[in-house]
Amino acid sequence: MSAVTLTVARSRNPKLLALGRQLRSPVVLISLIFLVVVLLCALFPGLFAPLDPYHQSIVRRLRPPSFLTGQGNNWLGTDQLGRDILSRIIYGTRVTLAISLAAVIIACVIGTVLGLIAGYAGGWVDALVLRAIDAQLSFPVILLVIAVTAAVGASVPVLIVLMGVSAWPQIARIVRADVISVRELEYVEAARAIGASPMRIILKHIAPNVLSALIVVATYELSRMILIEATLSFLGLGVQPPTPTWGGMISEGQKYVQTAWASSVFPGAAITFTILAINMLGDALRDALDPRLANEQT
Repeated sequence: MSAVTLTVARSRNPKLLALGRQLRSPVVLISLIFLVVVLLCALFPGLFAPLDPYHQSIVRRLRPPSFLTGQGNNWLGTDQLGRDILSRIIYGTRVTLAISLAAVIIACVIGTVLGLIAGYAGGWVDALVLRAIDAQLSFPVILLVIAVTAAVGASVPVLIVLMGVSAWPQIARIVRADVISVRELEYVEAARAIGASPMRIILKHIAPNVLSALIVVATYELSRMILIEATLSFLGLGVQPPTPTWGGMISEGQKYVQTAWASSVFPGAAITFTILAINMLGDALRDALDPRLANEQT
C-alpha cells in the first residue's frame, strides 16, 4: 500500500505540488484572497461601491471616515468635492487594473517574441536586440510619456502603449537567457537533426520551457505597471479627471492631507496592498515554478 502511495505521489506534477504547498502559506493565501476581491471590484464595481463615485456635494466635502466618527455613510470619508472615497477607490480599481494588465500583455508579447528570436538566432540578431534593450532602458518612461503626450495629447490607448513599450526589455532579457540555456539541449538538437524548421523548434520545444519564467516576471511587471500608472496619474499625465484613479486621487487629496488625510491615505493604501499582494503571489509562483526549488521541496 505504501509503495502504491509513493508511486502515485511521485507521478504527480512536482510544480503543482510545490504550488499547492505555497498556497497553503497564510501570507500567500491572504494575498490571493485580497487579489480576488480586487479583481471582483474591477469587474463589478457597481456591486461593491456604496455610492455614486461621481456625485458631488459641497455640504459633505472633506468628511472624516464614518467608521471613526460613527456618523454618516461615507466609510472612508469624502474628498474636496464631497465624493465618496470608498466608491472612487473601487471604481478606480477597474481603470488601474485594465491599463496595467493591457500594458503587461503588450510588454509580454513584444518581449517574448524578441527574446525568443534573439536567444535562438544569436549572432548579429542577438546583438541588435540587446542594443535595442539597452537603448530602451536608458530612456526613462516618465520622459517618454511627457514627450509623446505633448505631441499627441493624453489618452488611455496612448498611455497603455507607452507603458507596454517601456516594459518589454525586462521580459526580453529573461526570455532570451532561458532560450540560450535551452537551445543546445539534446531534444532541441534532435529536432534540428530531423529537419524541424526554426519556427517549429521555437514554438514547440523552446517556448514551453520559458513559460514559467514568463509567468513569474509578468506578475512583477504587473505590480510595476500599477505603480507607473499611479505615478503618471499623480503627475496629471495619465487618465484625466473626473475618472477616478488611485494616483489621481492621491494628487487631488495632497492639498488637504493635513485636514483630511483620508483622501490621500486610503488610495495610497490601495496601491501599497495591491502591489504587496501581487509580489507575494509572484514569490510563490517563482518558488513553485523554479525546477530547482521544486525538486528540492519534493
